[in-house]
Amino acid sequence: MVDALAAKNISDPFPIQEQTIPLALTGQDIIGQAKTGTGKTLGFGLPLLQRLGEKPEHGVKALIVVPTRELATQVAQDLEVAASGREVSVAMIYGGKSYEGQIEQLTAGAQVVVGTPGRLIDLINKRILTLSGVREMVLDEADKMLDLGFLADIEKLFSLAPTTRHTMLFSATMPAPIVALARRFMTRPIHIRASSPDEGVTQANIKHVIYRAHALDKDETIARILQANGRGKTIIFMRTKRAAAKLLEELRDRGFPAVAVHGDLNQEQRERAMAAFKAGKKEIMIATDVAARGIDVNDVTHVINHTIPDDPETYLHRAGRTGRAGKTGVAVTFVDWEDLHKWALINRTLEFNQPEPVETYSSSPHLYADLDIPEGTKGRIVKKRPEIAPSERPADSAPRNRRRRKRTRAGSAGQPTESSSAPARSETGTHDGGGAEHKDGKTSPRRRRRRRSAPPQS
Repeated sequence: MVDALAAKNISDPFPIQEQTIPLALTGQDIIGQAKTGTGKTLGFGLPLLQRLGEKPEHGVKALIVVPTRELATQVAQDLEVAASGREVSVAMIYGGKSYEGQIEQLTAGAQVVVGTPGRLIDLINKRILTLSGVREMVLDEADKMLDLGFLADIEKLFSLAPTTRHTMLFSATMPAPIVALARRFMTRPIHIRASSPDEGVTQANIKHVIYRAHALDKDETIARILQANGRGKTIIFMRTKRAAAKLLEELRDRGFPAVAVHGDLNQEQRERAMAAFKAGKKEIMIATDVAARGIDVNDVTHVINHTIPDDPETYLHRAGRTGRAGKTGVAVTFVDWEDLHKWALINRTLEFNQPEPVETYSSSPHLYADLDIPEGTKGRIVKKRPEIAPSERPADSAPRNRRRRKRTRAGSAGQPTESSSAPARSETGTHDGGGAEHKDGKTSPRRRRRRRSAPPQS
C-alpha cells in the first residue's frame, strides 16, 4: 500500500514523501517542510496508517491537528482513500457542525481523528474524547495554528497525550517560534526540507504576475482575466468577507459561474460551495484566507489576489493552490498604491526582483499579452437586461384605461358629464340646485357655510 500510494502526485525531484516515509515508518520524530501542493498529507498519512496496522483496536490511536475546517475535511478524505481495504475508521472533528454525528463517530470506535483545536478541546472537556491511547500525533500547518492563536490549545493536547508517542509536524513555512514549539514536544526530531537545489523560494511551475491596479478597475480586470485562453478553475482571494460577497454578486451579474467561501457562511454553505467547485459545477471560487489552506484541487489554473496578502507566508499559501501535482499555474496579484510597503517585504523575501509593479488597467495591452487574453475581450459574457420602453411593451401588459369617476357637487359619486361646469339635472328634468334628493323626491336646501362675523370693535 505504501509503495503504491507514495507514488501518487510525486513530481518534484526531491518529493517530501520519499524523504519522510522511510524515517516515519521507523518511529522517528520528523519536522517536515515543503512547499504547498507537494503531498505533505501522504508524507505523514501513509506511515501513520502503516504503523497502526490493518486491524487496530477501537479507540483513538492517532490524532491529526489542523487549523481550519476545510483542511480537516481534505486530510480526512485523503486518509480514508489511503485506508481503503483496512479496518480503520477516520473521524472528522471540527466546529460549525452539530456534536451528534461527531460523537457517534467517536463512540463507534474511530481510530484516527482529524480535528481543529477548539472542537477537540471542547470534546475533551465533555469527557467524550480521550487521548490516553494516542500513539501517533501530527500537527499539520503548524505555523497557521500559531497565527490563529491556538498555541495554548496545542500545548494542552500534547500534555494530555502519552509522552511515549510518535510525533510529526508538517508545514510549508517554519518560523523560529514553531520550531521551538516543536522541539518542546518532540524527541530528537529530524528537520527535513524537501526542495530542489536550484529551486527558488517560490515554485518554479507557477507564473507570478504582479500589477499595480486601481481599486475601481479591479472587477473589470478580473472579468477579462477570467476569459484568458486555457483558464480552468480559478480561486480569487479577498481581504474581507464583505468584499468577497460583493465580488460574488458582481461576477454573477456579469455571467460568470462563481461561489464564495468566507466566515459569514455557515459550515453547510461552505461545504456546498467547496463541493461545487471541486466537482467543476462552479469554476470560480471567491474566498478569504480561510480557504488558503485545505483546498487540494489539482486542476486550479489561476489564483488571483484581489488584494495583496499581509506577509510572504500567506502569499505562498495562496499561490500554492495552483500548480499542484506537477502542473503549471498562474498567480496574479493586484497591489494597491497604499499597499506598496507590503509588496516591498514580499518582493524582498520571495526574491521576485520586481520592486515596482507595472501600473495596469483593464485596457492595458500588456495585460492581454501576459495572460493570453483574446483581443477585444470585455468584462461581461452576458448582456444586461435592457429596460423595455412603454411603447415597446406588449398589448396585454399596457396599463388599462380605467373609467374615472367624478364627484358631484352634492358629494355623491357619479359619471363624468360633457361639461363639468353644467349643473346636474334631476330625474324630473329640473336643475339640481345642489341639494340632496330624498326618497320621496323632495330636495333639502343646500347647506351654506356661514361667514364668521368680525368681533365688535370696542
